[in-house]
Amino acid sequence: MASITYDKACCVYPGADTLAVDSLDLDVEDGEFIVLVGPSGSGKSTALRMLAGLEEIDSGEIRIGGTNMVGVAPKERDIAMVFQNYALYPNKTVGENMGFALKMRGVPLAERKEKVAEAAKLLDLTDFLDRKPAKLSGGQRQRVAMGRAIVREPQVFCMDEPLSNLDAKLRVQTRTQIAALQRRLGTTTVYVTHDQVEAMTMGDRVAVLKHGVLQQFSTPTELYDHPVNAFVAGFIGSPGMNLFTAPVRDGEITIAGAPIAIDEENAALLRTSGLDTVIVGIRPEHLALGDGEGLNADVALLEELGSETYVYASLADDSIKNLDGEPVMMVARSGTRSPARLGDGIRLRQSGAAVHLFHPETGNRL
Repeated sequence: MASITYDKACCVYPGADTLAVDSLDLDVEDGEFIVLVGPSGSGKSTALRMLAGLEEIDSGEIRIGGTNMVGVAPKERDIAMVFQNYALYPNKTVGENMGFALKMRGVPLAERKEKVAEAAKLLDLTDFLDRKPAKLSGGQRQRVAMGRAIVREPQVFCMDEPLSNLDAKLRVQTRTQIAALQRRLGTTTVYVTHDQVEAMTMGDRVAVLKHGVLQQFSTPTELYDHPVNAFVAGFIGSPGMNLFTAPVRDGEITIAGAPIAIDEENAALLRTSGLDTVIVGIRPEHLALGDGEGLNADVALLEELGSETYVYASLADDSIKNLDGEPVMMVARSGTRSPARLGDGIRLRQSGAAVHLFHPETGNRL
């Protein structure tokens, strides 16, 4: 087990005009579970492969346990990889797959069997040790891949979207198992995913990347409550934050004749900013269906989730634009089943003053 440090680490692919990973700075503590998350092309998998030695570091450093990894071969980094496609040997049994790396190291048979048995017990695979991968479910195969990594007892686990091939229910079950297992083993883990729900539920801390640049590295609750820019605000949360541009008049925000309530801290920032427009962010749980007050909107979609309903509504005033310059589709969360019907005219009002304000040009939080 060891700490990990990315120190202005950069990677550029041959022929590319931009860096795949641009001056990445991260400090990962010993035993920490961190998640790299971002949309496709954000550089998260490249950053993981740089750590594992599968991509070259063009500038900067990556240190494991204080040792610079630049120029160190992958097999000498004491890292175990878990891939999206399992990468199991189809002609070997579960036990043989899990113990193969130890066999290649020359570990005696008795010791190999002992380590494999211990890992199989942790992963509920004891009854499957004599089966071939073709006779296993997707979730069982992923646990075998995890077991193969565990028996090596590495300093670091690197996991590259290991749950992408599983169905929705199995993903939830397996991510819970992985998170619990990592806390039990205490092995430093870097986990890559494009699914922000996975990131929020699994990581001690989460690093959000965009175009190879780190946007924010913090705890899940900090990312949710205090996003540093509009990108993080819109990416973290499901459904995402409602983001739209609004005019500022005399230090106040009013859209379609309805005032936006903000707390005193935001009001002070707004007064000193000198801005004529601002990006406003409101989470769906801070919007409610009102009676006779709020923004006029028409229901476009209802997501019935049993315990709650998400109402997607297009604003009657199409002069209010989102960050792409298109008319806004607002999302509100309701604790009532079927609070409206498709096509109904409704009013959306704020539920509390939890409003996030961002600069209209830079997107940075005020």
